[in-house]
Amino acid sequence: MNENLPPCPQCSSAYTYEMGALLVCPECGHEWSPASAEPAGGTGERVIKDSVGNVLADGDTVTVIKGLKVKGSPSGIKAGTKVRNIRLVDGVDGHDIDCKIEGFGSMQLKSSVVRKA
Repeated sequence: MNENLPPCPQCSSAYTYEMGALLVCPECGHEWSPASAEPAGGTGERVIKDSVGNVLADGDTVTVIKGLKVKGSPSGIKAGTKVRNIRLVDGVDGHDIDCKIEGFGSMQLKSSVVRKA
């Protein structure tokens, strides 16, 4: 058995083995590619960046960089609006920021339309 093989990402079993181009866990039956065995950051967490490449975190304050239309509102969110205390989520259609905007309430934004303040 090869001592250099990574443990199973699902059950953490140390008894993984190679089968062709895949790694296999005999305990849970999980199969995965060796290239995907180690995530890019090494932590397994998804890194969310703003429109200019700054890494965002929960609780950050961001600024909207372009005007956004909001359904049911005669005026949308204007560019330059500050949004405080954001939460990073796995949203729908790329909406990965959950926040409350004064005058609009709770909503989700895409990280591509905000800049870290």
